[in-house]
Parts: sequence; structure tokens; C-alpha cells
Amino acid sequence: MAHLSPAVNLIWAVLAIMFESFLVYHLWSFDRFKCLRWNHGPHSGTFRRVMTYSYLTSIPFIAIYAMGFSIIKYSYGFTVIPGMGIMPTPYELWRDSAQSAILPLYLCFSVGWALEMVTHLEELCFWVFLIRSSSAKQDWFRSLYFKIWATGSIVAVIYMPLVTVFTREDPYKCEAYTFLAGSLGSFSLTIWFLPILWTFPTFLESLKQADVDTNTMVRLTKFHELNCIRVFFRFLFTVPLVILGIDGVRPHQHINDNMFATDLLGMISVIGCIVSSGITLMIFFPRSIKAEVANMEAARELRRFPQSNTFGKDPMNVQRGDQHEHVSTYKLPPYEAVALGHSIQKLTIEDMSDEENTKYGPYEMSPSLSLQPNRRTKDGHVKMGAAFTLTDAALSRHNTVMRKSNINHLVYNWRSPLGKDSHYFCCCGWVLMEEVEVEEPPLWYR
Repeated sequence: MAHLSPAVNLIWAVLAIMFESFLVYHLWSFDRFKCLRWNHGPHSGTFRRVMTYSYLTSIPFIAIYAMGFSIIKYSYGFTVIPGMGIMPTPYELWRDSAQSAILPLYLCFSVGWALEMVTHLEELCFWVFLIRSSSAKQDWFRSLYFKIWATGSIVAVIYMPLVTVFTREDPYKCEAYTFLAGSLGSFSLTIWFLPILWTFPTFLESLKQADVDTNTMVRLTKFHELNCIRVFFRFLFTVPLVILGIDGVRPHQHINDNMFATDLLGMISVIGCIVSSGITLMIFFPRSIKAEVANMEAARELRRFPQSNTFGKDPMNVQRGDQHEHVSTYKLPPYEAVALGHSIQKLTIEDMSDEENTKYGPYEMSPSLSLQPNRRTKDGHVKMGAAFTLTDAALSRHNTVMRKSNINHLVYNWRSPLGKDSHYFCCCGWVLMEEVEVEEPPLWYR
């Protein structure tokens, strides 16, 4: 941004800082920053780390780039240039310390942009793989699309900084070629997303015809709508930079010599970048408002009954412990799994599965179980729920449908790109097979 006005650099810096503040708040609300840990659970593999940290470090690099140029540009302000009028002070009139900061700032921008392309290329490859999957057991990690993502990511991380380094002699050309290289890559990925958006409603209809559960349909429909909005803002981010880049590498610049045109395109670009990144954040780390409200209600009840630790006979489903005894462990009640004509089997609530804390996938837990919730009787007592098995006829029909289905098993377990509650690690459609172990009961169970 050596030739842009100080106001444009300031807008980039302010919006980037605002997004970083929102990111910190969102991740704290999501899981208290647990998702940022290097060993986040027993199955924190290389793929999860690459996708998590590549996304979370892309915007900070762009923020450093914008803040650095904002400080420099406002330090030197504007200068009267004969024949051109009042213009932002050219870099040739900067002090040596400011000129020496140009290349590091451009490198921060190119590295951050390369990491962002890694994220979006993975999304593209995964959803193409999932939509075109013809078998329910195809493996994403052994597919051609995974290899394309791995190769493309390596190329993006290498070629973006190299373009900046090889054109460093002239800061204007360095900026133009960096804009051109990054915007063409991101613009191409955005273009390739259009066929996915076009075919996704048909994909959802095929899932509906295959009797996929409602929760999965809701999650995928929400993702599709957010992705449509995000693709629009991705165009707002890339198209202005493509224009500036192409004009900047030509011998005679017509757009870059016009302050209004360059400032307008720069402002539109940063709005598209920040909004699309914010939508990506909500897709990658989806908050469950339902679970958060339940946690707050549970915490409020714990404050009202600080000595309660188990279900019992009082109206709040708690059993008072001995007032002289401190309970150090939390014990959940057993549910009775009763099948007509079968023996009784004891299952604790940790052995069950729910939408927010899934421990067993569709191939790990028997589909014959049907959970009956607790019910309060008219006299105020609570009747404990039970897990009943399906009849042999219903179970047979379920197994027949599952054997004939061509829906990939990753579809059923999609929760979020980086969500710890998924059986599979998804990247905005991306999914990494990883089983989840629930270390302790969630707060809302208490």
C-alpha cells in the first residue's frame, strides 16, 4: 500500500483489529480457548493443527501489514508533487528506517494471504469430494482431492512470498505483483466455488431422499446459506485487488494514478476480506446458543443449591449430600435400557449420545436404542427415562436403508470445521476422522 492514502491504510488496520477483537471474544465464548491448544484432546493430529493455525494466523499477518503502513503513512502525510498536486508522500522521501520496513510488511501480507488460500482450497477440495462421492465409505485422506489440496497448499505458501522477494527492488511493482498473484489465486478459488453453490441444493435434496436426519440437514443448510454470503464478499475482496494488480504491472497506470479509484477499490477490498473472514470464523467455530443458555441455567441452579451433586427426589432433581461431607466426584444416574422380551441393561448417561456431545457415531452406537426423557409426574416426583430398543422389524428396515445408502458417512457427522464435538474434523465442509472422548460431563447435565 505504498501508493494508497493514509485513510485507506487506517481503515484496513481498524477493521483488522476489530475482527481480531471479535475473534478473541468468539473463541472465548466457544470453548474458553481450548481449541487453540497444541494437544487439544487425544486425537490432535497434523491435519487439525495445520488447518487451525493456518486460519487463525492469516488475519493477524494482514493486521500487522495494515498497522505498519498506517503508522508510516500518517508519519509522513501528504506532499505537493509538481504536475500531480497533493499526493501521499512517496516512499522515496521516507527515512531509511521506514523504507527498510516495506519488505517485511509486504512479506507479512503475502504469508497471511497464502495461509488464507490454504484454508479456502481445502474447503473447495473437500466439498467437491463429498458431492461427487459415489460410495458411503470413500476416504477423504486417500482421495485425489486431498492430494490436490496438499500440493496446492505447498505451492501457495511458497510462491506468494517468492513473488514478493523477487520484486522487492521497486516497492510499487512489489505491491502490484503481490496483489496480482494473491488476488488471482483467491479469485480462482472463489470462481470454483460457484459450481458447488449451484449443485448444493440438489445435494441436499438427495440427502433428504436418503432419509438423512433433520439435524444434519439443518447444519448443512445453514452452512450453504453462510457460504453463499461469504462467496459474495470474497468477490468484493479479490476483484478490486485484481484490478489494482493488473493495472500496476502495466507500463502506464490509469487506475493507480487516480487517488479516488485506488482508495475506493482498497476500501471495498478490506470490507470483503473482513466480512468473509468473520463468516468463516462462525462456520469454523460454531457456537451453540442452546448449550450456552443451558450452561448458564445450570450454573444458576448450582449457585442456588451449592451442595447438590446428584439426581434425587426433590423438585430440582438433586440429592442433598451430607452437610459434613464434601463430594469430590460427580456421579450421573444410570438409565435403564429395557427391551420387550429382553433382559435389562444398565447404561449411564455418558454412554448415550446427544447433539452437542456426541461420543458414538452412527456406526459405533446401535441404532436400535431409543431414548425416553425424564418426566415429572403430577405429584412433583421425577420419573427416570429409559432407553428402549427398536423392534426387530424396525431395526431390519433401518439396516436395509443403511446398506443401500450411497451417502458418505462424513455427512452424518458434520458439525463444524474445527469443532471438537465432531466425530470427524471438518473444515467448513472439511472433515477429519477423529473420535471424541468426553472427559467429563458437560455443565448442563448438572
